[in-house]
Amino acid sequence: MIALSLAEIAEVVGGQTHDIPDPSVQVTGPVVRDSREAVPGSLFAAFAGERVDGHDYAAAVVEAGAVAVLGTRPIGVPAIVVDDVQTALGALARHVVRRLGATLVALTGSAGKTSTKDLIAQVLQRKAPTVFTPGSLNNEIGLPLTALSATEETRFLVLEMGARGIGHISYLAGLTPPKVGLVLNVGSAHIGEFGGREQIAQAKGELVEALPENGTAVLNADDPYVRAMAARTKAKVIFFGESGEADVRAENVRLTDTGQPSFRLHTPSGASDVTMRLYGEHHVSNALAAAAVAHELGMSADEIAVALSEAGSLSRWRMEVTERPDGVTIVNDAYNANPESMRAALRALAAMGKGRRTWAVLGKMAELGDEALAEHDAVGRLAVRLNVSKLVAVGGREAAWLQLGAYNEGSWGEESVHVSDAQAAVDLLRSELRPGDVVLVKASRSVGLESVAQALVESGAEGEVSAR
Repeated sequence: MIALSLAEIAEVVGGQTHDIPDPSVQVTGPVVRDSREAVPGSLFAAFAGERVDGHDYAAAVVEAGAVAVLGTRPIGVPAIVVDDVQTALGALARHVVRRLGATLVALTGSAGKTSTKDLIAQVLQRKAPTVFTPGSLNNEIGLPLTALSATEETRFLVLEMGARGIGHISYLAGLTPPKVGLVLNVGSAHIGEFGGREQIAQAKGELVEALPENGTAVLNADDPYVRAMAARTKAKVIFFGESGEADVRAENVRLTDTGQPSFRLHTPSGASDVTMRLYGEHHVSNALAAAAVAHELGMSADEIAVALSEAGSLSRWRMEVTERPDGVTIVNDAYNANPESMRAALRALAAMGKGRRTWAVLGKMAELGDEALAEHDAVGRLAVRLNVSKLVAVGGREAAWLQLGAYNEGSWGEESVHVSDAQAAVDLLRSELRPGDVVLVKASRSVGLESVAQALVESGAEGEVSAR
């Protein structure tokens, strides 16, 4: 964080200092909420949860070098006491962002936020020091913590914004007002909570409404819900997509033999060829979104193309590919799932597995509400249409719907199986995998299917694979 004294912080957050001998002492390190991350110069935000109360770790973090604790009660160590820690964090983030000379880029969407944010960060880092959201810490706590990690040297601040209801993005944008706002898509993720795509579009569009007149809205020309958001902002609008009308677009899109996208990138400043290290055609749209942001911030087509071609995955369990010594390929995409990302992952599996046996180990897609049955059935059917060799549906009712969709799509009953849990899936795969197979593992985060992928990777390291 930029250096601020405890007295300044207390004033910004409307707090009272307690047990602080010298209020002029500065916080020069990060603001953290995990006591294990406390380092000399840091400020510890003590949240009181259902199971753990951060205030109980106050003495330990100060011993580790934290300058003070931001909490809701005096605790016998240097502390700034506030009514609500979350509100205080937001106020502090807003203050720091105003002090920074950085350009703030915010993005949202139903799918692909984290992968796109990682691409934008890797491209902009080529131009100037960039701070960005780690993983998918995109809520009312994670976003201010990311903003507070910026320093005087930071020139670009890239923030992912999530929403589970109307007003959420407006709140986040109020904490960290963006200059560039990117909306990727309006899909089915969390549709059960929102109630429909129109409501999701309303929520996501709050980002472009928050932009200043001298800002820029970067919108997906291929998504009608997103394209319509151009009418909701006074900022400049730039479109990306495969549409010929897009300002930043892709031509000659194809997948390499290993399933990595290649295309000709066109921007208003020129064109250049891109071959990505990431897997799956869905990354083309993500790359175009990143390219549109980078173009708007002054990078040339050649600079953007080189950066996109060299960019990798910065976040775990998102199309994370491991080649085992025995020739089995494990694709761990188990961080989360919704209908759009599930379809994209299956298409990537089909491309990667040409001429090889392919396995789709799939679990529940959460928060789909009344659409759950139809969406799980549709994913099972798509697996058949893509000629995936075998579907392993893991879990309860939703997994049964996945298998039923596959079965009803054709005479594929013997090629799909429903197992009760992750361990059952591991046991099945350990007994039936053979060299050359490609395995995709994907489900919503709550299912925890990353354990299947990890077990299979470890099995390969130990030489456990059937030779059949």
